[in-house]
Amino acid sequence: MDVEAPKDTHPSPAPAPRGKGMHWLLVAVNCGMLSLGTTGGPLLSRLYYSKGGHRQWLSAWLETGGWPLLLIPVVASYLSRRARDPRAPLVLTRPRILLAAAALGVATGADDFLYAYGLSFLPVSTSAILISTQLAFTVFFAFLVVRQRLTASSLNAVALLTMGAVVLGLHASSDRPAGVSRGQYWLGFVLSLGAAALYGLVLPLVELTYKRAAAGGGDRVLTYALVMEMQLVMGFFATAFCTVGMIVNNDFQAIAREARAFELGEARYYTVLVWSAILWQFFFLGAVGVIFCVHTLFTGILIAAFIPVTEVLGVVFLHEKFSSEKGVALVLSLWGLASYSYGEYSEAQANKKKAALAESQAS
Repeated sequence: MDVEAPKDTHPSPAPAPRGKGMHWLLVAVNCGMLSLGTTGGPLLSRLYYSKGGHRQWLSAWLETGGWPLLLIPVVASYLSRRARDPRAPLVLTRPRILLAAAALGVATGADDFLYAYGLSFLPVSTSAILISTQLAFTVFFAFLVVRQRLTASSLNAVALLTMGAVVLGLHASSDRPAGVSRGQYWLGFVLSLGAAALYGLVLPLVELTYKRAAAGGGDRVLTYALVMEMQLVMGFFATAFCTVGMIVNNDFQAIAREARAFELGEARYYTVLVWSAILWQFFFLGAVGVIFCVHTLFTGILIAAFIPVTEVLGVVFLHEKFSSEKGVALVLSLWGLASYSYGEYSEAQANKKKAALAESQAS
């Protein structure tokens, strides 16, 4: 479990891995969790609203409320360390890194609320396209925070994703859910873009925190176990932030009443809540895991890559309309994603050729 972070062609926050096999297993597992969370989380959140749910703070709380699930691997990692060394520390994360994780947790909680509030007024297909602009914000903030180099392909992706959001904005409210006013639709539109921007900032800050943790030196290098500890802290503080909102909004008292009035029945109401918490936990753990294994921008790419999947699932299971402007926005988003991915692939191939040439010249 205590696998160190890898080196790659991008700035890496930690030493090389102990084994390539374990590294690629972690990549696969975290990509799988991220894909399940990216598609399943929004669908269940929208299902909650469409079938009679009205509590935005509760919906936001569910996005990180599954954080206790992380106690299982964290405790297992601790027991494994103690078996190897009875003097092993209880916590791997240094105090200042824990403070940084706590601050990131509060920011994540605020982002959860922005997203949940916006989704309450939007179809999940529209929300997914707006959230895809997160890649543009991630590119921008990664350049500022972790000095990720901007390329022509990344700038082109930013432009195309922005155009996609503009296309949706020009035809706003053409797909308003039942009972949502034009003003509420616009509010959801703005809040969703705000959520994309804030999480686009959080992801590079997570990578920066990893780098600071690795720079601490000593015997506590950046490992996957440490990443899980950080995510546990982030999830706890994000959930605490949303818990305060629920208390102020009297959401806890309203849950039983809302369950009885839920269109799918009381039992399915609680089923939706539980699975929503689990799938959203997959999303967040997958996101930080991919950052650990690869880098921030790859996380943004994967999130954007599942836009069409979420679109299709929203149309199939929630019977949402797929208008022409959504089609244009989706094409622009996928074009931007393809442009960025091709640029990254071309750069990686060029770097391999340079490395091979330098190695042949040295020998």
